[in-house]
Amino acid sequence: MDIDELSQQVDRISQKYAETFGIERDAAWFLLKLQEEIGELTQAYLMLSGGARAKGKSAEEMQADFQREAADVFCHVLLLAKFHNIDLEKEIGEKWLVWSDKSLTT
Repeated sequence: MDIDELSQQVDRISQKYAETFGIERDAAWFLLKLQEEIGELTQAYLMLSGGARAKGKSAEEMQADFQREAADVFCHVLLLAKFHNIDLEKEIGEKWLVWSDKSLTT
């Protein structure tokens, strides 16, 4: 799947969500919503790893929650990048993939 195409789809869903619940998606919202999702991912990880109470959930339910929260974080990174006109493919290439053919000690 293409990152730009995925970003467009996620953005359309986020716009519908915001319209439904009367949320203004401004610069602060995109960052704070990402932070909220990271908190939910952290909570799911703590439950999964035994660092927090399971709240009656099975191991399978906790694993599913962790996976869904990871997807939420990823989608909110896409939304934040789209809002700020960040070309993630370009930035990943220049920040991360540039090291694929280099030694990390150089």
